[in-house]
Amino acid sequence: MQADEQKVLNIIGRMPEDSNMDEIIYRLYVLHKISSGQGAVKQGKTIAGEEFKREIDSW
Repeated sequence: MQADEQKVLNIIGRMPEDSNMDEIIYRLYVLHKISSGQGAVKQGKTIAGEEFKREIDSW
């Protein structure tokens, strides 16, 4: 089994048995986004808080 496939199976295996497909997909989506964000931090692909605030203020 591939590493990602095993991660997905582990996540699903820890969920309550009465979880529906929407809950499973949402949990996988959120965990994927968290993992992506952690990877971006490790690669230095982030911006400082003040720069982020300036971007938001310009909206």
